[in-house]
Amino acid sequence: MNALFASSDIADLIDKVENQQRLTPKDGLRLFKTADIAALGYAANLVRERLHGDRTTYIVNRYLHYSNVCWDTCKFCSFYRKPGEPGSFTKPVDEIVTWAKQFEGQRVQELHIVGGLHPALKYDYYLEMLRGLKGVLPDTALKGFTSVEIDWFARISRKDVKTVMREMHEAGLASLTGGGAEIFAEHVRKQICPNKIGADRYLEIHGVAHEMGLKTQVTMLYGHIESDEDRVDHLMRVRDFQDKTGGFQVFIPLAYHPENNALRGVRRASGMTDLKVYAVSRLMLDNVPHLKCYWISAGLKLSQVALGYGVDDLDGIVYEHERIFHDAGSGTPQKLGEEDVRKLVTDAGRVPCRRDSRYNLLEEIAA
Repeated sequence: MNALFASSDIADLIDKVENQQRLTPKDGLRLFKTADIAALGYAANLVRERLHGDRTTYIVNRYLHYSNVCWDTCKFCSFYRKPGEPGSFTKPVDEIVTWAKQFEGQRVQELHIVGGLHPALKYDYYLEMLRGLKGVLPDTALKGFTSVEIDWFARISRKDVKTVMREMHEAGLASLTGGGAEIFAEHVRKQICPNKIGADRYLEIHGVAHEMGLKTQVTMLYGHIESDEDRVDHLMRVRDFQDKTGGFQVFIPLAYHPENNALRGVRRASGMTDLKVYAVSRLMLDNVPHLKCYWISAGLKLSQVALGYGVDDLDGIVYEHERIFHDAGSGTPQKLGEEDVRKLVTDAGRVPCRRDSRYNLLEEIAA
C-alpha cells in the first residue's frame, strides 16, 4: 500500500482493493462517510488504471430531442412540458429524418434520442422514427428511450415488453439509455417521482434488452434528498443485477441540478461529493466495465479531476443544443468540438481515444 494512506481510516479497504477483493455494502457506506478524499481517489484510480490504464474514451454523437411533452411531473425535471404549454414541441417524423440527413458521411457513431411520456403520440410514431433514422444513417447506432419510456410504449401498444423491445430493435434501436433509474430506494422515489416505474420494473426492462444481446447503461441521480445508505443500496442493486445479466456497459452518476426544478430547498452537491460518488461507484461496481462523467452535467473542470477518481469515459461531442441539463440550469458549453474534448483529456494527463457506441476503440493507443 502507498505509505501516504497507511494511517487512513479506509486503509483496510484500500488493502482489499489492492488485492481485488469485492467490497461489501458496509464497506461502501464507510467509503461514503470518509473524509479522506485523497485515499478514496487513490483506491478508485487503482481500479480505473487496472481496467483502462490512462485511456479516456469519448464518442462522436448527436442529440435528437423529438419532443419535450410528458404527462409525468417528476420534481427534478426541467425539460418536460404539458401538451399545449408554452415551449412544448413535438417533431413530425419527416422533419426528424430531414434533420438527420445533414450528418450523412460525418462518421457520427451514435444518435442519442431524448423524449418523454407523450400522451398523444401513437406507438407506430416511434417505430417510424427509428426506421427513418436508420434509413439515412445506417452506420450510426441509435441509442434511445429509457426503460420508463419502454414501459409506456408497452402500455399504449398493449404489447408486452419483450415484443416492444424486439420491434424497436428490428426498427433500428441499438441500446437503451440509462435514464429513469434516479435512486432505486422506494421511499425516495415516492417523493421525487411518484408516478414513475419502480426499480424492479426498471431492471426487468433492461434485463429484456440484455437477453436480446443489447448493451445498456444505468444511471444514479444523487445530491437531492437521498442518503448515503440509499446510494449504497442503488449501487448494490446495479451490481447484483449485473452479476446476473452482464449487460450494463457503463454506470453514469448524475448530480441533481436544483436551479429550475420543483424540488426546492436543495443545494447543488459539492465538488467533493461529486468526486466521492464517482470514486465509490468505481470501487463498488467491480463488474461494470466503464464509469462515465457526463461533462454536460458535471462541468469541464470537474470532469478533468474525475479522471483521477475512477472515471474513464466523458460521453461525447455536442454540436447542438442539449436540453435536459441546460434546462435544469447547467452552465456548461452548448457546443464542444472533438479537439476540445481531446485537449480536456490530455490536459488532465490522460490519453484520449474515440470509441463507438459499444465501447470498441476506433484508434490505436500506444502501449
